[in-house]
Amino acid sequence: MTSTEQIHPARPATGTGGSQGAPADRRRWFALAIVMAAAFMDLVDVTIVNIAIPSIQRTAHASVSQIQWITAGYALAFAAGLITGGRLGDIHGRRRLFLIGISGFTFASALCGFAVNPEMLVASRFLQGGMAALMVPQVLSIVHATFPAHERGKVFGLFGAVVGLGAVSGPLLGALLTEWNLFGLEWRPIFLINLPVGVVAYLLGRRFITESRAPKALKLDLVGVALVTLGLLMLLYPLTRGRELGWPLWGHVCMAGALVVFAALVVYERRKAARDGSPLIELSLFRVKSFAAGIAVQTVFGVALGIFFLVWTLYMQIGLGWSPLRAGLTGVPFSLAVSTAAGMSVQQLVPRFGRKVLQSGALIMGLGVLIYLAEAHRYGLSIASWQMALPLVVMGIGMGLIVAPLTDAVLSEVPREHAGSASGLINTVQQMGNALGLGLVSVVFFGQIGDRLAPAQVGPAFVHAFQHALWWVAGVMGVIFVLMSALPKRPAQQVEGAAEAGLQVVEKERELVA
Repeated sequence: MTSTEQIHPARPATGTGGSQGAPADRRRWFALAIVMAAAFMDLVDVTIVNIAIPSIQRTAHASVSQIQWITAGYALAFAAGLITGGRLGDIHGRRRLFLIGISGFTFASALCGFAVNPEMLVASRFLQGGMAALMVPQVLSIVHATFPAHERGKVFGLFGAVVGLGAVSGPLLGALLTEWNLFGLEWRPIFLINLPVGVVAYLLGRRFITESRAPKALKLDLVGVALVTLGLLMLLYPLTRGRELGWPLWGHVCMAGALVVFAALVVYERRKAARDGSPLIELSLFRVKSFAAGIAVQTVFGVALGIFFLVWTLYMQIGLGWSPLRAGLTGVPFSLAVSTAAGMSVQQLVPRFGRKVLQSGALIMGLGVLIYLAEAHRYGLSIASWQMALPLVVMGIGMGLIVAPLTDAVLSEVPREHAGSASGLINTVQQMGNALGLGLVSVVFFGQIGDRLAPAQVGPAFVHAFQHALWWVAGVMGVIFVLMSALPKRPAQQVEGAAEAGLQVVEKERELVA
């Protein structure tokens, strides 16, 4: 489910407190437990919010655009800060940045839990995403700097188990906390549960995590971060508010202006690269055909996930009137299918069949979407959870075949000295695509729902809007299939040993539910 330049697959994460002498230090296993807890907390926080969205909308009286920003704001802040967070850890110390990130994430979680209105919740989610961007990049860098190469396979296997557990338990935990309505707090415990975990992880982290830095860290590019964030905000804000405001002229001007900002970003990044060799975006990477196509795949894939997961939750809980617990349990087959297929694709299928596995994944996921569309049309409001199981399993298999080997395929032809920058950019653009997909929900889902619906009209309207959104998702999977034809036929491993392949699987699984 996350990744940034902190991985540095092409260069060892050495420095103060590096892996030298690590085998004799048992403290490293305590450090591992701490950073795994932080990674689990981040993953669960993403999945737990999705299932509670209808409750937040109902009890906090949040508007459609505010609901979108509760999820998109986190993704946007997280994406914008990923590469910078990794570089800050390289420069100032990963332990230090990890502690800052986890304390800030815990504080932001408290602000979310005690938010007095939707505006405060949205602002707190932005802060939470920004703090996650400081915390998450350090997690696997700390592991890389703490454990010798021969132990990393075991470590990444543990990470895979934790991420798999988080992917399944997050929605269920969110459903239980929302449905139990602890102390009359409604949805608030989904954020407040982070407080004890964060406090304990911070205190133990100060004691057991060893400091490390990169010997040759790249410089910060804060101007690049500002331009990326500004461009995305100029694009996303009109998309989320446009429908409610009647698509005013300023919204169209703002979206057109976003293109100007992105053009300015390209010009600045070229100058930054020529001046000190540390741009936020290494533009020379886009001369590599497979990388450029892979970035497009990652972005579009993020759009599809952003659209599907939000409208799926709204469809089940508001359209069908299901409880959060029933909705959470309905998604379990999907999570299990993703985890199973992801493991098979990396270990068995891709080594034999290469790119065809990823293309098959796109087709299988698209088929699952079409089956879901047919089931939703056939059964309407009377559809049962077991009738959703088949399309969800098919979709999960398709997604698992894509998500695990995709990063390696994109990196296959990237020069080794740029693999770290490329890895950070890959994960950043998927998060940005996710934020864009959440913004498009106003168009592809809420745009099909009338403003003033009688109670009897709500269910049919949401079912119709869900089917309309699924057509979009199916179309996106078709685009992804075509783009994948530019990927290498046989992805070549770019990371340090087979254990690092497991790292990519772990990092990618987080993004499924972002």
